Amino acid sequence: MIPMIVVLAVVAVLVAALVSAYNRLVRARNNVDNAWAQIDVQLKRRYDLIPNLVETVKGYAAHERATLEAVVAARSQAIGARGPEERAAAENMLSGALKSLFAVAEAYPDLKASAVFAELQEELAATENRIAYSRQYYNDAVLTYNNAIQTVPANIVAGMTGFTPREYFRAPGEERGPVQVRF
Repeated sequence: MIPMIVVLAVVAVLVAALVSAYNRLVRARNNVDNAWAQIDVQLKRRYDLIPNLVETVKGYAAHERATLEAVVAARSQAIGARGPEERAAAENMLSGALKSLFAVAEAYPDLKASAVFAELQEELAATENRIAYSRQYYNDAVLTYNNAIQTVPANIVAGMTGFTPREYFRAPGEERGPVQVRF
């Protein structure tokens, strides 16, 4: 009778450990999904601000059509991007187009003095900061998740239940190099 109780206790402890490991993996996966959703929220905010910014600049700088079209095209490409790698590349292209737009604004003192433009520019800058924080939070969540599914004994549970590693949100190769300053 005692050996049977010992076997049942060992089996119960093993089952509890497996259930605990599975639940921890589910929580980590859900945290990654939540972090990705937070990036989407901030990017949507950014996408909503861009048309207003473009329209404001149009009123002052009508002949800067190429810059305005580049911003609109980059926005469309960013909205359609899927996955961290593709999204990062599209977002970096959009950031470059926005820098060009702000460079155009520098040439128009009336535009720079416009309260609407200044407010939109400030809101976009705040949104960029939120995006940066969301990306960092997402990468931290991916690190925790990937560590969880690759360490013993959770890797056994992860392998049996289909948990797979997630991609980090990375800047493209040219964005990672040293900054070059030229005078």
